[in-house]
Amino acid sequence: MRKKNTMENSPCLFLVLFVTLSRFVAPSHGIMNQGEALDNLYKAKFSRDSSVDTSPFEVIDTNQFEVMNMLLDKSKVRPRREGSKERDRIKMLPGQPHVKFSQYGGYVTANESAGTAFYYYFVEADRHSKQSLPLLLWLNGGPGCSSLAYGAMQELGPFRVHSDGRTLYQNKYSWNKAANVLFVESPAGVGFSYSNATSNNYYTNGDRQTAAENYRFLVNWLERFPEYKNRDFYIAGESYAGHYVPQLAHNVLYHNKKANRTIVNLKGIMIGNAVINDETDNKGMYDFFGSHALISAENLRRIQHYCNFSNASISNECQAAMGKADTDVEDIDIYNIYGPLCFNGNLTSKPKKASLVDFDPCSDYYVYAYLNRPDVQEAMHANVTKLTYDWEPCGALNWADSSATVIPLLKEFMANGLRVWVFSGDTDGRVPVTSSQYSINKMNLPIKTEWNPWFFNQEVGGYVQVYKGDLTFATVRGAGHMVPSVQPVRALSLISHFLAGTPLPTSKPNPRA
Repeated sequence: MRKKNTMENSPCLFLVLFVTLSRFVAPSHGIMNQGEALDNLYKAKFSRDSSVDTSPFEVIDTNQFEVMNMLLDKSKVRPRREGSKERDRIKMLPGQPHVKFSQYGGYVTANESAGTAFYYYFVEADRHSKQSLPLLLWLNGGPGCSSLAYGAMQELGPFRVHSDGRTLYQNKYSWNKAANVLFVESPAGVGFSYSNATSNNYYTNGDRQTAAENYRFLVNWLERFPEYKNRDFYIAGESYAGHYVPQLAHNVLYHNKKANRTIVNLKGIMIGNAVINDETDNKGMYDFFGSHALISAENLRRIQHYCNFSNASISNECQAAMGKADTDVEDIDIYNIYGPLCFNGNLTSKPKKASLVDFDPCSDYYVYAYLNRPDVQEAMHANVTKLTYDWEPCGALNWADSSATVIPLLKEFMANGLRVWVFSGDTDGRVPVTSSQYSINKMNLPIKTEWNPWFFNQEVGGYVQVYKGDLTFATVRGAGHMVPSVQPVRALSLISHFLAGTPLPTSKPNPRA
């Protein structure tokens, strides 16, 4: 059960550890973050007595939800009574600088029979380009973490929160320079999103239900914003959204095919530092530790010799070697291995000097304070049900199913002509570049364009390799798990090329040109 109105006792799941990683998280002083939520899932998923279903992902047909047949049949669509676009318009957020774009926030039904509603935040591009730019949905991971907390307020959204927890400053590298960007807090129990089907604030969910309800949310949201129904649509996300994004995309394709028409005009997906394939994700993590001098060469050899990450039954030798690796990395931020830690999350009476290119590791605390203010919630049309607990960046969820791999879904998208990009901040140690490479290698794809540096502003932005079938793998140099937070300029270049369908530039521009 969640703690009521407290910052110091965020929920944690104390489960048996198999592979990783409770000690890999930098001190969080009470707020559970995106990395800790992923660790909690892995502890549950790989414990010897795990009840988490890891079988291949399957669609929960949303026709099982009430009124879905009506939504999929244009002749039966009726205006939704729960909200309207104009009612959701946010006039101005407290402490916000002046901007030239529109923003919206509110609730959209995700499962009517369960009384489930997801909170969304939507920022359009500026008034001159919003009609021509695509629609992009961003999902954060966890599972159980808020796309409002991270994506919108710390990564790619139009604002970031000052250290006073009261005022905002503009992110000039916001992704609404390249798209109309939609953020959603899902599943129920995350952030302001809720379900009336639970009475104790403890939510049970999983991959299949989350994908089904994300799809239902999306169809309902498009009814509220019908001008985007035929717009090119893309889905992007990071971390455990390596599951959310492909699984939602699979649901979109399933319903488009079933209806024999385009309900959602999906064109592609992009996932970053993404959980893709359990075996290679874990092997790649320890190999990254060894190659970056975080653990000894001797211990890496022990892990490689004794640990079989495709088998849940592990030896005592493997457990000992992984335990030593835990100890070696416990005092760094494994999600940004060269980054600073937050040792004082106290708010300041006056804002500290803010920087978009020097990310503040204590930002979780500023966002927490800001989004728990009643005037902010009122302006954002949030917390209308008056939840009995604080808004938090990550919630404690009981996760029932988590497929071992999403590789078959990536192959499905390529076969259906969707654009697929996988990106990786190269200083993330939790879902590192090696994990992404190993997962892609399992797909046995022929290479179209070999490994090359890509450039932005005369500098190497990262490295890129393109595979036949329209899959691109790109690294972002100097970025950790949350790429747009640490390298916002390179991240904006990355998303701009992805949405435009243009390759990342692999020739260094002539400064005199």
